[in-house]
Amino acid sequence: MRTALAAWGLEDQIDDAVVVITELVSNAVDHGRLTSIRVVVSRPTEDWVRLAVVDRSMAVPLMRTDTNDDRIRGRGLLLVDRLTERWGTDRYRWGKQVWADLRCESAR
Repeated sequence: MRTALAAWGLEDQIDDAVVVITELVSNAVDHGRLTSIRVVVSRPTEDWVRLAVVDRSMAVPLMRTDTNDDRIRGRGLLLVDRLTERWGTDRYRWGKQVWADLRCESAR
């Protein structure tokens, strides 16, 4: 991911992208409990980078908004929501893809 962003001249996006992909991977590992996941980094247009995690779990992630809980974990999607323009889940008959889009401006 770092290499792709650097190749696209988007070094300023690396820190946010690392946090986002870490949260998406953590959710897939924690909730999917499956042996493999796939990380996808793409640039569908000049203005967007899509970070995604694909797994075979049917469980759709939900963003927790409660603040009265003392749990340390469980609010990673709040970070994803804050750091990206949009995020969502594409469901398939065999699993899902959770994705997040970063708006970017390439170095010109």
